[in-house]
Amino acid sequence: MNHEESIPKNIVLIGFMGCGKSTVGRELHQRLGYRLMDIDHIIEETMGKKISEIFREEGESAFRDFETMQLHEISKQTDARHIISTGGGIVVRPENRALLRRLGYVVWLCAPEDVIYERTSRNRDRPLLNSPDARDKISALLTEREPWYRETAHLRVDTAGLESHELATGILESARYFFTHPA
Repeated sequence: MNHEESIPKNIVLIGFMGCGKSTVGRELHQRLGYRLMDIDHIIEETMGKKISEIFREEGESAFRDFETMQLHEISKQTDARHIISTGGGIVVRPENRALLRRLGYVVWLCAPEDVIYERTSRNRDRPLLNSPDARDKISALLTEREPWYRETAHLRVDTAGLESHELATGILESARYFFTHPA
């Protein structure tokens, strides 16, 4: 089996909250026509409640279980042309990191800590940041997760100062190269 046949032509977006995964995912969906699968939205629809409610009522571990289940479900799909937008903490579990890489081309969207704080500070639906020390929490989570994002991603893209259409153009050029040139 050659490289092109062995890897699904999905584009998988990972990265910390507020780095633009949902926005860039929508842009890529519009350009390619690939089905957009936002894992957080799928979980909310399946569970019938917001992520913040799941965290509050069932805990972070239960939410991470739901993420892993969704990755397994996506990996079973036979049509392998999706834009998959993930939650910021999906890389916490080693099993998820391996699944993400098997799903396709993994793009790590990142931004400086100050930009993330600015983008997330007004959103109360981010359960891990609903505290008076949100900036410190961002810093700690970024430090913890950065090695996992790095391990999982094929490409790292800093989203600060770029529009979603510019980001999508760069991602598509890189993805085309990835899918057509064996490693």
